[in-house]
Amino acid sequence: MSLLSSKGTYGLLAMYELSKEYQFNKPVKIKQIAARAKIPQNYLEQLLNVLKKNGYVKSVRGAYGGYMLSRHPAEIKILDVLSALEGELKVTETSTKNEVLELFFEEAQKKLEKIFDMSLEEFKIYQQRVSNTLFYSI
Repeated sequence: MSLLSSKGTYGLLAMYELSKEYQFNKPVKIKQIAARAKIPQNYLEQLLNVLKKNGYVKSVRGAYGGYMLSRHPAEIKILDVLSALEGELKVTETSTKNEVLELFFEEAQKKLEKIFDMSLEEFKIYQQRVSNTLFYSI
């Protein structure tokens, strides 16, 4: 059982790649994003269109064009990006008509939302952990 589909996973990968480039204030070509994130380019175009429509990315036309975040990574919540791509994230769609399980699923839903309620900028924490792991494994 997977919580996220490839749409959410690939979309989040693309947003992560764009967040790393935010400081340079230059658009990134879709070909570069696809290569770095290992996402099929045609699929990535569809995802970026959804993210653009929802106001998370903007596109720039021309020879030096591409995509970039529409605002600072600290202002973009992962939960919002996933909701734009996947719809509302839910632990379960069905009602059990059992008060104990309903309470359990309600609390699980709140915990799920809390887990994903972080900004793109907070991926730096995970990047540092990966860098530390690579450094110590040498």
